[in-house]
Amino acid sequence: MKIYSFEKLVVWQESVELVKDVYRITKNFPSEEKFGLISQLRKATVSISSNLAEGTSRKTNKDKAHFTTVSYSSAMEVLNQLIISKELGFISENETILARQKIEKITNMLNALRNSQLNV
Repeated sequence: MKIYSFEKLVVWQESVELVKDVYRITKNFPSEEKFGLISQLRKATVSISSNLAEGTSRKTNKDKAHFTTVSYSSAMEVLNQLIISKELGFISENETILARQKIEKITNMLNALRNSQLNV
C-alpha cells in the first residue's frame, strides 16, 4: 500500500493524535452540545490534518503554504473552543493544559513547515 507524503509529516501525525483526544474529550460533553461545541471542535480539529493533506497535493509552494496557514488557523480555532469548553465546565483544567501543549507543539511545527515552503 502506498504511503502518501502527508502521512510522513510528523505534524500531520500529531494532529491526528489531537483529533483522537478531542473526540475522547467531547464524548463527555452535555448532549445539548451535539450540534454546538462538540461538532465545532471535532470539525476544526479534523481540519488541521485535512488541510495538511490537501496542501501536499498542490503544485506551488505558495499554495502549499496557504493550506499550512489554514491548518494553523484551525488549530487556533480548536484552542479557542477548548478554552470556552473549560470556562463552561465541560473539560478540566488538566485536560485544557494537555491540549494546549499539543496545540503549541503542532503550531510550532506548522510555522516551521510554512517557513520552509515559503523559503524555497
